Amino acid sequence: MPIEITVAPPGLTISQGRTFMVTDQRGEINPSGDEGVYAIDTRFIDTYRLFLNREPWELVTASQLSFYAACIQLTNPRISLENGNLDAHTLGLTINRTVGEGIHEDFDLMNYTTKKVRCMLELALHSDFADIFEVKAKRFVQRGRLQTQWDEKQGKLRTTYTDRDFHRALTYQILNLTTPFGYANGRLFFEIDLEPGQGWHTCGEMILEHGQHIKTPIYTCGGQRAKAAPGEEVLTDFDERQARWQARCTAVLTPNEHVYRMYRQAVEDMGALRVYDLDVSDEAWVSAAGVPWFVTLFGRDSLIVSLQNMSVSTGFASGALKRLAAYQATERDDWRDAQPGKILHEIRFGELAHFGTIPFTPYYGTADATILYLILLSEAYRWTGNVDLLKEYRTVAEGCLHWIDHSGDLDGDGFQEYQTYSPRGYENMGWKDAADSVVYADGSQVKQPKALCELQGYVYDAKRRMAEVFEVLGDEARSKALLQQAETLKRHFQQAFWMEDEDCFAYGLDAEKKQITSIASNAGHCLWSGIADQEEAERTARQLLQEDMWSGWGIRTLSSRNPAYNPYSYHLGSVWPHDNSIIAAGFKRSGLVNEANRVIRGIFDAARRFQAYRLPEVFAGLQRESKTADFPAIYPGGANIPQAWASGSIFQMIQTMLGLRADAPHKRLFVHPTLPTWLPELQLQHLRVGPCSFTLHFWREGDRSRWEVVDMVADQGVAKEEVIQVMDEPIFTKPSNER
Repeated sequence: MPIEITVAPPGLTISQGRTFMVTDQRGEINPSGDEGVYAIDTRFIDTYRLFLNREPWELVTASQLSFYAACIQLTNPRISLENGNLDAHTLGLTINRTVGEGIHEDFDLMNYTTKKVRCMLELALHSDFADIFEVKAKRFVQRGRLQTQWDEKQGKLRTTYTDRDFHRALTYQILNLTTPFGYANGRLFFEIDLEPGQGWHTCGEMILEHGQHIKTPIYTCGGQRAKAAPGEEVLTDFDERQARWQARCTAVLTPNEHVYRMYRQAVEDMGALRVYDLDVSDEAWVSAAGVPWFVTLFGRDSLIVSLQNMSVSTGFASGALKRLAAYQATERDDWRDAQPGKILHEIRFGELAHFGTIPFTPYYGTADATILYLILLSEAYRWTGNVDLLKEYRTVAEGCLHWIDHSGDLDGDGFQEYQTYSPRGYENMGWKDAADSVVYADGSQVKQPKALCELQGYVYDAKRRMAEVFEVLGDEARSKALLQQAETLKRHFQQAFWMEDEDCFAYGLDAEKKQITSIASNAGHCLWSGIADQEEAERTARQLLQEDMWSGWGIRTLSSRNPAYNPYSYHLGSVWPHDNSIIAAGFKRSGLVNEANRVIRGIFDAARRFQAYRLPEVFAGLQRESKTADFPAIYPGGANIPQAWASGSIFQMIQTMLGLRADAPHKRLFVHPTLPTWLPELQLQHLRVGPCSFTLHFWREGDRSRWEVVDMVADQGVAKEEVIQVMDEPIFTKPSNER
């Protein structure tokens, strides 16, 4: 019987809001790596190590208890004491950590010997206050002034960093301690005497200052929440928000335990990534793109995550539409790659951004976020039926359309191309934005400008959707013009991007409008957008499932036949869950049910082998070998875990299998379930469409999938004619018997 191996990243990451702590498995931060305590794009601690009489502790076990809490258990090596030797593994040190604004940690030391032990516990701390971009690039420049002060009376170690008007500070405060302690030679030390069987306890708090804002831990001694009275637990504001989020979102029940657990983990991770200071309201908020590198507002990520979450919570869409609209560019700024109407890519608040050394204030170097904004606005309208959304963001949408037709189309040929103007800007502006991600079939790099295939599909979808929007808003002429533009684009796209000999759409067009004939996963997005004709869609799907693209765990970003292929690269052969969820949705849209379920099965098989069913941002594109190593390989470059659109891919793939399509403006919810044999039954609870909440039951009956409405609750005051009706999706005509 084969042994199932659980794959996990080599460390611990706990986070809440904009504060996070990344350590090795021992709970320590090594000075030469990317680990650290971070907040607001600054690393506050770059070294954190524990010693017993100058010797490092040995790891027993470490566990992440929740997204914001971890427990590490350590034991001693054999050491020399004043009164003799201390045998190994006779002391136990337990560290419990919680993140909430600041970080609280509890230390509990236990003596398991039969004699009195006198020892020295030491904590080595160092702060570099490096900008997160410096950490990632591993290039550091000391600009400001560092100062450290030790207040023995209050048990406070305070390190400050000041660069002109840029200020950061870390205070490490010792609490609940009666034994002697001090600070010397870069280390806090505790002089401890323990009788046989005696324990010792203290707490430490990391207080983070950025400018005038102070992040003080919200959790107390023992990892407990604040208490109003003995025995009465009171949830923190953060905990209450998480509880409300989980109670409101759509729930899944299924006898398939793996699917149930990965869905629950995805729900928790989406809540864990919530950036509280970006909340529009308690029901409209934005998630960070991922921990540790992307804890900020992103354009593309926020929009795709909102689309993925539509059947779980439309609040993501409300938050993303609001926050991104506030930063829509109004003028050309080449330093930030901004043009009027463009939606941002990323905004940062660290030292480099503060002084304008990097253009992320915000940076607009993305070719797809502006288009995806329109798709999300339309989809939010279809799920909520709220016409006020269209009125509120009409001006934003018109700005997006103007950008698409002008700045997005560099040469006026009707296709989207991108060109970087900023000297610190990105070489590539599609979702594969690594500098080396766009290659010819011979493996060489493609120079700008570049017209990627998926961008054309996004525009096709966006213009069709906006035609519907303008019709609702009473502008028939604009609606008809957009439909005509979309159909013209589709016709020209088929002619320019289809590769007859390769049975696939080209990766893109180069600066000379010649096809980039590489086989890449981007082609699958053309099925999702609907720009692909049926025959080409079917041939593309077959091509993407050939051995050079299909790893067994998902579709690779690039064919293994390409000389540039590297399964360990970021975009040249790796597997991305969100990429696969979009492709699977495209397969289902094209009626290719077996193909869609095959992709979903591969990603779900990978998810069940990652620790806690948590999908990483990306994993290696190595071929699945069931007889020798039936587990996916970690991406060695340090993937973000948790990561928003990786978690959201679980939601999108379930929506794909169930064939959910909302049309709240016309009081309809369409369903077309195509459940595979490995998922014979599933129930959705609290599915929100317009003013109604549904419980829907789906099951296999022979080779067919069936469905029924178990329960429906309409909002108070909703008239009978306003109630959403559930019905079979009319665009699907071919039944499925996928195995």
